[in-house]
Amino acid sequence: MYRSHNCGELRLDHVNTQVTLAGWVQRVRNKGGLIWVDLRDRYGLTQLIFEEGSTAKELLDKAGSLGREFVIQAKGTVIERTSKNDKIPTGSIEVKVADLEVLNPAKLPPFLIEDETDGGDDLRMKYRYLDLRRNVIRQKLQLRHRMMQETRKYMDAAQFIEVETPVLIKSTPEGARDFVVPSRVNPGEFYALPQSPQTFKQLLMVSGFDRYFQIVKCFRDEDLRADRQPEFTQIDCEMSFVTQEDVLSMFEGLTRHLFKEVKGVELEEVGRMTFADAMRFYGNDKPDLRFDMRFVELNDLAKGKGFGIFDQAELVVGICAKGAAEYTRKQLDALTEWVKRPQIGAKGMVYVKYNTDGSLKSTVDKFYGQEDLTAWADAFGAEPGDLMLILSGDTKVVRKQLSELRLKMGEDLSLRDRTVFKPLWVVDFPLLEWDEETERYHAMHHPFTSPKQEDIPLLDSNPGEVRANAYDLVINGVEIGGGSIRIHDRATQQLMFKHLGFSDEEAQKQFGFLMEAFEYGAPPHGGIAFGFDRLCAIFGGSDSIRDYIAFPKNNSGRDVMIDSPSTIADEQLQELSIQLALKK
Repeated sequence: MYRSHNCGELRLDHVNTQVTLAGWVQRVRNKGGLIWVDLRDRYGLTQLIFEEGSTAKELLDKAGSLGREFVIQAKGTVIERTSKNDKIPTGSIEVKVADLEVLNPAKLPPFLIEDETDGGDDLRMKYRYLDLRRNVIRQKLQLRHRMMQETRKYMDAAQFIEVETPVLIKSTPEGARDFVVPSRVNPGEFYALPQSPQTFKQLLMVSGFDRYFQIVKCFRDEDLRADRQPEFTQIDCEMSFVTQEDVLSMFEGLTRHLFKEVKGVELEEVGRMTFADAMRFYGNDKPDLRFDMRFVELNDLAKGKGFGIFDQAELVVGICAKGAAEYTRKQLDALTEWVKRPQIGAKGMVYVKYNTDGSLKSTVDKFYGQEDLTAWADAFGAEPGDLMLILSGDTKVVRKQLSELRLKMGEDLSLRDRTVFKPLWVVDFPLLEWDEETERYHAMHHPFTSPKQEDIPLLDSNPGEVRANAYDLVINGVEIGGGSIRIHDRATQQLMFKHLGFSDEEAQKQFGFLMEAFEYGAPPHGGIAFGFDRLCAIFGGSDSIRDYIAFPKNNSGRDVMIDSPSTIADEQLQELSIQLALKK
């Protein structure tokens, strides 16, 4: 037996108990005749003590030779500490060691295995197995584990069946790029890794399973960022004989369950907002509602006064930052330069300071008098001490720019509190969106999303105005789940493919199996998929999902620990009937 107890469980009740511990050396404090060793495992940390006079010299020397991350076994007696440490659960005791065995020595780690480490991201990813020893990382993965267990508990209680779907599937158009896998036994043909189990979960509804879920790996070959990885995890769900309200109610329940059981938070009522209102008031289909700062449109008040920039703009729109009128000229100039950066792309910014004495000071005083600016302030609901920030331009572009400015102001004014959670359902998304590059419509969600029944006639006359039976769950400005009521009959699915530019032959080749299944009695159905990694990051108060994944990829999609992706041998290429012709 390597251990009788773990390094996190000994307390005062164990004093005088003979114990055997095993773990990693966190640190050694050698005072000559007195040595303390902090021993760590997954469960915690226990202090070992070796003392001249009561400890044999050979054992004392052995303890003095220990280095960081040595794997050791220690046997001894639990005693009460004279100088207690209230920062750790085992801080009232220590183990007086009678026997010590080095199970495996260790090289000096390339960075400190501490909560506050000196290792940068690249170094820690290269030695991820060492990074995983750190408490802060382990706690994030323990949070992920807990959320998985609570998800399964809720879904099982709601009569969902967990079903695994294939990982080697067929490559289909729409969405992000697929990762493809060559088939050795079918030369020249390829599997794809699933971007989601979409068609399979619909087929499970056709099969009569009624309620399906799985916590599933998905794969997308797309550009990476802090909240995106090439392989990611979804809580994937589907239900039969449901309306949109049934789905929202069920998965609002899951969200509440996770917050209550994992974080001890009673989630407030989940609001509803249409996509159109989200774009109009926040310029964003995933608005952060922890702070207000809604957009106010000023076309009627700002145009026709001789200020060309506003007069020529499609939209003049702004936000009111409460209590920010004390921003200095230097701060406001920096803010103007910030919105002019290429990433934002605004040509400039107009501001109006509502001074505490009631006067209004603006960068466009030449064109607008106090009466005009007062009308603006009334439209914003501004009060003395507030700051109004205004942009102008093409509607879609300027809303996106103002959305970024709003989020920056929320951050700068400390309004985005990570301990506050503001959930929201965004509904009534457009069914289709126009792609300038391909000059055709694409499905905003995916080709199997059902249009609103009353909007189907618009597919021929005004496709961009057709609304979908689609919905996203947003928390604190992050989309954590999205889904829709699905098309469940062949005729509507063929109509959808037609408007997405598929020929009958293409639709049959790619999705004939699904349309044929619809002819065998497909029930009305709908579902949702939660981005599980993002959900974990929100619960853990992080922007990045990487630390909630045991072995993540970097921004280039590489696993620098195992050096993947990598080349393969010529023999393997020949076996797969593949010849490389790399572009220089």
